[in-house]
Amino acid sequence: MNRRNFIHNTSRAAMALPFLRLPVFMKALRMGIVVHSYGARWNSKFESEKYPGFKDAIDLMEHSHKIGAGGVQVNVRDWSQDFAKKVRDRRERLGLFVEGSIALPKDESDVSRFEKEILAAKEAGSAIVRTVCLNGRRYENYKSLSAFQEFARKAVTSLELAEPVVRKNKIRLAVENHKDWRAQELVDIMKKLGSEWLGVTLDFGNNLALIEDPMDVVNALAPYTFTTHVKDMGVREYEDGFLLSEVPLGEGILDLKKMFDVCRKHREDVNFNLEMITRDPLKIPCLTDGYWDTLPEVAPTEIAGILRLVKQQSFETKLPHVSHLDGEQRLSAEENNIIASLQYSKSNLGMS
Repeated sequence: MNRRNFIHNTSRAAMALPFLRLPVFMKALRMGIVVHSYGARWNSKFESEKYPGFKDAIDLMEHSHKIGAGGVQVNVRDWSQDFAKKVRDRRERLGLFVEGSIALPKDESDVSRFEKEILAAKEAGSAIVRTVCLNGRRYENYKSLSAFQEFARKAVTSLELAEPVVRKNKIRLAVENHKDWRAQELVDIMKKLGSEWLGVTLDFGNNLALIEDPMDVVNALAPYTFTTHVKDMGVREYEDGFLLSEVPLGEGILDLKKMFDVCRKHREDVNFNLEMITRDPLKIPCLTDGYWDTLPEVAPTEIAGILRLVKQQSFETKLPHVSHLDGEQRLSAEENNIIASLQYSKSNLGMS
């Protein structure tokens, strides 16, 4: 082949590339943003010119695209089909992915509401919908093991009601480890239900609150994971246990690179979504008797391991607090944390 033919053929191949379907391993990793990262800005009641509030998913998408995110995970509640189409059109124009976030059906009478939201998410272009079984924290919501076991029974029933709906509509439902399930409990639920349409939203840091090593949680749940909540965690001791805070990526104790690698090993098309919640530290009162009422079988070695981790990897300064800030300062802190985390994901975690 002479030089002229080589250049001609190479140019033709390059022009054809946009139309090729690239294998998953060649696709760029893009970091999405979980709506909870914008707790202060989402439906904000504070008037700000620099940080205007987001009234809906489209506002969140526009801003996320502007700051270099690749997608969003956002609540789908009360979406009309018309609004879902608007979300789809904006998603396609911006080149983002969208994941819905919806509540499980409480009982048979609630299945129609659940399916309506599934259809809205699908219309918007969601292939994955995130859900939780508990809108709270296990050690705060329940004061006895029997009460927690009743919750667990109802949660499995809700997932059994949800499964035929997501299977019929071919959309994956991802259950978060939301300070409710320890890793093996959620694995057992996935095995019990045994559906390719049910999996996990893997939160990288939540289970520290349930005295589990974050890397052990990732290793256990990654085989079932459809999508993720990416975060880094800071810890410090306090008199009843330890304090737990989301901190900008790279400033905490999690081995994020290793966690990413484990997730990708099990599912190359797994989605990564930043959940950088800017708030005061959570109190994990693991040195009080009541904390253990719903956690009777945690091994002493696990307890010792987490307490040792807290002592050895304690945040160097006071953990971030925002409750004393005025509205503008809080909005600024929130945005700065998100921007810093996105930049870290691009420079250290291979995100585009």
